[in-house]
Amino acid sequence: MTDSTNIHAAQRDRILAGLRMHGAAFADMGHQFGVNSGLHTTDATALVEILAAQDAGQPLTQTQLSHRIGLTGGATSSLLNRLEDAGHIKRARDNADRRVVTLHSTDGVESMIDDFFDPLAERMGAMLASYSPKLWPRSNGFWAR
Repeated sequence: MTDSTNIHAAQRDRILAGLRMHGAAFADMGHQFGVNSGLHTTDATALVEILAAQDAGQPLTQTQLSHRIGLTGGATSSLLNRLEDAGHIKRARDNADRRVVTLHSTDGVESMIDDFFDPLAERMGAMLASYSPKLWPRSNGFWAR
């Protein structure tokens, strides 16, 4: 192996390790949000996905949610029933195509999520303030609020 190949392999390994650590930290944050909110981790993850899609102006369908969180259609249906019974979400029929049902968070959910995630967003903002805004990614989604 050449020095260049070794350097690239080492960079690849560092990036993969960083991605694994990020994935584990993100999963733990979802778990902590669930504990804080009295929700099962999967329910909390689904709620965050629903709100993020809604904030981006593209509400999810049940099928889209099931793909995002890795559940079967039946398991996702049970999850949505729990969230709906708890008053966290509502389902709405699309005006253009009444067969399409989209998922929407209820009024209290945004503040519940903000209460948990705002301290993280504030710390991230403080850290990013030391970098040029030209380096920041552009987003109109959940974290852009």
